[in-house]
Amino acid sequence: MTVIQNTVEINKPVNEVYNFLADMNHHEQLMPENIVNWTSTEDEARFTIKNMAKLALRISERLENQELVSVPVEEAPFPLTLRWKLEANSDNSTKATFVIEAGLNMMMKMMASGPLQKLVDFQVSRLKEIFG
Repeated sequence: MTVIQNTVEINKPVNEVYNFLADMNHHEQLMPENIVNWTSTEDEARFTIKNMAKLALRISERLENQELVSVPVEEAPFPLTLRWKLEANSDNSTKATFVIEAGLNMMMKMMASGPLQKLVDFQVSRLKEIFG
């Protein structure tokens, strides 16, 4: 399993960050430009990664103010789990870590780990901007 992650400090209470991330409708704001055809509900999001793949993700697990786990609803190009881990640093500060766990063979790892790391980095920096 390939694990790609990044962490950011957000100057907001953990429950505010959790409530934002717990609604898949908000995740479109975290996506880069190459994500198109976005549709979502509170629990599910469907989108296309331009010139690559279509994905449908569903929040499969919610641990209030701690963790949100999303998994593919339909067949994905490879086994995939997306996790937002949250930790309160203080009443007004949250540590947010975005983790992608991907079942990549060597060939896929060479091709996909760079773009996946860019996606993780982009999403944590966007989350910080949104709460900035």
